[in-house]
Amino acid sequence: MFRTDLKPIVAAAIGLVMYSMPLAADGDRMDELFDRLQRADDSRDAAQIEQEIQMEWRKSGSPAMDLLQKRGRDALERRDFDAAIEHFGALIDHAPDYAEGWHGRARAFFAKGHHGLAVADLERALALDPRQYEALFGLGVILEQLDRPGPAYDAFGLVLQLHPHHERAAAAIKRLDRGVNGVEL
Repeated sequence: MFRTDLKPIVAAAIGLVMYSMPLAADGDRMDELFDRLQRADDSRDAAQIEQEIQMEWRKSGSPAMDLLQKRGRDALERRDFDAAIEHFGALIDHAPDYAEGWHGRARAFFAKGHHGLAVADLERALALDPRQYEALFGLGVILEQLDRPGPAYDAFGLVLQLHPHHERAAAAIKRLDRGVNGVEL
């Protein structure tokens, strides 16, 4: 089983998210969407805003890169993880500053059980887009699987700071809370 000291990687990822958010220059549209997500009244409103954010994330600015991304996503859905890694790898080669390529390849690496490679790609995705809460959620999932409940809890908490209605992150926080924070007497 692959083991590595993830503490510096997690600290760097959390630092990137915490200290880069005000500096993130995603444009007015993304700022407006994240503001709306923070103010969403319920999970239904949040889900609609989340779809808009994901549509914005998927805009690479190039039809060729959009095609590589679609092929990678399609391969993930078919559970053809090797093909997904190839498509997302090609996307990264041609658009190394596009966070979704890194996030997509991280998902494929994770599905194949390559946690170290997945963490490295998630770290790069978060460096490029500190508000990419799905990449941060993926990092939390990997940390939890590697029996690192404290850093996983922190990652899920950061997801909820970005997306207060993220149901899977809220469930993970609830699941990990007792083990991380103990029981109050």
